[in-house]
Amino acid sequence: MRTTLLAAALAVALPGMAWQGVARAQQAPATTSQKISDGVVRLGFLLDMSGPYADVTGPGSAAAARMAVEDFGGKVLGAPVEVVVADHQNKPDIAAATARAWFDTGGVDAILDVAASATALAAADIARAKNKVIVFNGPGAVRLTNEACSPVSVHWAYDTYALANSTALATVKAGGESWFFVTADYAFGQDLERDASAVVKANGGKVLGSVRVPLNNPDFSSFLLQAQGSGAKVVGLANAGADTTNSIKQAAEFGLTQGGQKLAGLLVYISDVHSLGLKATQGMLLTEGFYWDLNDETRAWSKRYFERVGKMPNMSQAGVYSTVTHYLKAVQKAGADETAAVMTAMREAPVDDFYARGGRIREDGRMIHDMYLFEVKKPDESKGPWDLYKLVATVPGDQAFQPLSASRCPLVKK
Repeated sequence: MRTTLLAAALAVALPGMAWQGVARAQQAPATTSQKISDGVVRLGFLLDMSGPYADVTGPGSAAAARMAVEDFGGKVLGAPVEVVVADHQNKPDIAAATARAWFDTGGVDAILDVAASATALAAADIARAKNKVIVFNGPGAVRLTNEACSPVSVHWAYDTYALANSTALATVKAGGESWFFVTADYAFGQDLERDASAVVKANGGKVLGSVRVPLNNPDFSSFLLQAQGSGAKVVGLANAGADTTNSIKQAAEFGLTQGGQKLAGLLVYISDVHSLGLKATQGMLLTEGFYWDLNDETRAWSKRYFERVGKMPNMSQAGVYSTVTHYLKAVQKAGADETAAVMTAMREAPVDDFYARGGRIREDGRMIHDMYLFEVKKPDESKGPWDLYKLVATVPGDQAFQPLSASRCPLVKK
């Protein structure tokens, strides 16, 4: 009954997203390519538009998607391309119901991002059942390419294994051998704590404890006191978005770093550092899959994005642009929007753009590309509001991400 009510509510709440899109598709001119199922290529984005991840996905990811469609010319195989956006409110049941409605009656051909891991896992189940392409840039749970992998899913920007394998390893090697985790209590946080703990222990370190924190929790005082009392050299923040910025702010208020403990932000976006300021974040090590100031290509695209959005893009938002472009190229190559043909074309073609060079999609759905270990600059090192990072190391994709030999994906042949 709950699912039925949600679907009915969505039919009322999302007329401009799914239902009006169907009307436009039915009115498509007769000259539109017959290889496109309903005359329109419709791309869905299930994002956090108003919650704790709105700043790191949300309107910025939607803007990146629209940029990609415009740069592609607005059409593929003669058919118009539309971007459909919905706010899942960080609720898996809403994400699942929206994905089902989009695929069943909304004319959506593919979902090319779902913000947050729990909602992504819910939408992934629907995409698998409906045999529709789904790609992830916002979520990080590595189980998306392990137990939850499928022939129709791709994990694009980053995952918890790559973050842990870069940030945690560098922190342990720098002397941070004892850890305490402050962990967001849902799929992403749990995976990130598990992967980082494994790296710490494998390199001679110890995990002294952890505490689970509800999503979008405003008060971290009791959790930070536990971290402070643990005596751990490193307090690992296995969270994201507003939870990360709130925990870093309150850690400064409690004097964690002044007392000798070091914060390790296991998922920190450029928007988080910009919001917190260099004084609060200087010296922090973090891992990203993209930075606007890496080279001429990243600077040129990011300047265009900034002119539209008013801030520099993060790795998930830049990843959305890369994903949309790759998907549309695959439709063009396949000569149709049929799922199997498009997935084959996506897997066969390398990802060569400003986001990734020589990227490739493995059989488990993981898009392999280089990751980057950065250190946050000191205030006197920065030349401007968004000049925030200095590159410490480039981690090759085949070293950054989980090896296939360790995969739990049933699609991987061993």
